[in-house]
Amino acid sequence: MVWAQSLDGVIGLDGGMPWDVPEDLKHFKDVTMGEVLVMGRKTWSSFPKSVRPLPGRTSIVVSKTFSDDPSDPKLDHDDVHVVEDLHQGLELAVQLKTSQTIWVVGGGTLYDQAIDGATVVERSLFNLTVDGDTYAPELDGSWTLAAQDPTNGWHTSKSSVEYRFERWERTLEQDN
Repeated sequence: MVWAQSLDGVIGLDGGMPWDVPEDLKHFKDVTMGEVLVMGRKTWSSFPKSVRPLPGRTSIVVSKTFSDDPSDPKLDHDDVHVVEDLHQGLELAVQLKTSQTIWVVGGGTLYDQAIDGATVVERSLFNLTVDGDTYAPELDGSWTLAAQDPTNGWHTSKSSVEYRFERWERTLEQDN
């Protein structure tokens, strides 16, 4: 899973991100390029129309009501698929095998549904607190911080927001 959050866990406000950190957008692009992205309809709609579908990636949009929406011609694209739920989205992502990694990229409902089966979280953490209406899932004790950039402290964005990139990993126990 990939997300950006404030210190208090906010990931969104009114369908967008309540910050401007261009370095995070570049990091998102670097992490997800060439991969399969599973996202909710609101996350899909939050991307600027000029970059939908996200270039160089396959998008799977989860929505029960969006599949027949003719208002977005970008859905009629070889790299965009619409499914009704997260389970269908993950199954389709495995079938497509266009990449090594399947990234759940939002929103909050999909993160909550996917967290129990996830093994990697790429998290951008911003050194700020903001108002929000959507929150990241908690990373419990089963998660380990595997990498952090910078290793100590914070980068400072062109927009003056302090941030760092974190990679969290865990091993899921397999039933025998």
